[in-house]
Amino acid sequence: MLLDCQDITYQYPNTELPLFKHLSFGIDMPGFHAIFGPSGVGKTSLARILTGQINDFTGTVTTKKDNSKILYTYNLERLPDWSSVENHLAKVTPSGKEDLKEVFIDFFGVRKIAHYRFSKLSLGQKNRVNLIRYLVQAFDVLIMDECLANVDERRREAIILKIKEHFPDRCFLYISHNVSEVARFCRQITILRSVHKSPQAIAISGLNQTKEKPFEKETLEKTMLEVMNAV
Repeated sequence: MLLDCQDITYQYPNTELPLFKHLSFGIDMPGFHAIFGPSGVGKTSLARILTGQINDFTGTVTTKKDNSKILYTYNLERLPDWSSVENHLAKVTPSGKEDLKEVFIDFFGVRKIAHYRFSKLSLGQKNRVNLIRYLVQAFDVLIMDECLANVDERRREAIILKIKEHFPDRCFLYISHNVSEVARFCRQITILRSVHKSPQAIAISGLNQTKEKPFEKETLEKTMLEVMNAV
């Protein structure tokens, strides 16, 4: 397993019910995978458990390699405002990744705003810039928590396909409320459900769309219905 969570139980402090109770799921291959569920079911908390930001839980989180690096980026994450976007990206880009950074700056439509400070950008521009700084890092798993929110649909889809093209051997956990998007682009969709339901996590196969593998509308609708029924 690239990522394996077994028997996760976690409860927020000063609450009566656990958020997770014996939650188990796994990811066994690279690619785009989704974590999907209604608001309040614990998608962001699960991401924080996977990245070690929450550690007062019971159960186990294991990865294929002992030193697997899991990164987490989220919607409206801020960057320092003391320099331009271009200078900040240059500073955080590891040696040898400069060409990759330039590819994403162009493809994500950031070139024309690269001389702006972060506070001057629109919400969608901020999210695109922030995503670039994670994509140029070394990682085994990248959790993307609504990090393409406020980006227009056509550009968002193009970005997802570009990421899949560049990182066929990496694992991405895509958290989104867009059922069509997760059904189209993700290989496996892990449905998080209420703690009152058992099992709390259900895995459904997505269409895993790539540039070379289009989707059929009828199949997409069927997958979306399966996802919504599982919730």
